[in-house]
Amino acid sequence: MDTLEWSIIGRTLLSYIVIVIIFRLMGKREIGELSIIDLVVYLMLAEIAVFSIEDPSSHLLHFIVPMVILLIIQRSTAFLSLKFPKLRNLMEGKPSIIINRGRIDEHQMRRQRYSFSDLQQQLRENGTKSVQDVDFAILETSGELSVFEKKDTADGSSGFVPPLIIDGEIQQDVLDELGKSEPWLRSQMKRHGHPDIHSISYCTLDKNHDWYIDRKDER
Repeated sequence: MDTLEWSIIGRTLLSYIVIVIIFRLMGKREIGELSIIDLVVYLMLAEIAVFSIEDPSSHLLHFIVPMVILLIIQRSTAFLSLKFPKLRNLMEGKPSIIINRGRIDEHQMRRQRYSFSDLQQQLRENGTKSVQDVDFAILETSGELSVFEKKDTADGSSGFVPPLIIDGEIQQDVLDELGKSEPWLRSQMKRHGHPDIHSISYCTLDKNHDWYIDRKDER
């Protein structure tokens, strides 16, 4: 083999190693759980790797540096998303309840440009025989549908309870569904020894009216 062929082989191996290292540093996430930022970074890394192999005459740093910059962007956005939930919702979106207590929410379907064909397909993929069997169905930010079927509990419901607080943010839509107000929730948190809503990472109220409250960074 000539020098050019050896150069292409070397660049291919180097690109493979660099991309594997970058993917490991980006964290463990399934393909179906990739955010928009992750997906864009993955696609750009693949394109950069292809260019580095197709152009053996160019300097390797011209390809390694952009890959490192993409890694920094991904890690930075992931860190900021953890610190600022509103920024995460802006970049990744929020899960949408498509079926709520057995009733299909057509308004949410239109907002998400989600058709009945999509709904039926994902219910079949979940192994759900009929929409009538569904208590809750949530369209995740990854595009996957989380399905909670009826008759899993004594009262015939799925037992699924949407969270009232996530990452210090009150879920107003869940309060509206329960017919409760924000002042009511804040008074309940104070009664349970949690006056600062922002210090709560996760809070829910089950069907037996038992509270589950988890504080941020609690050990």
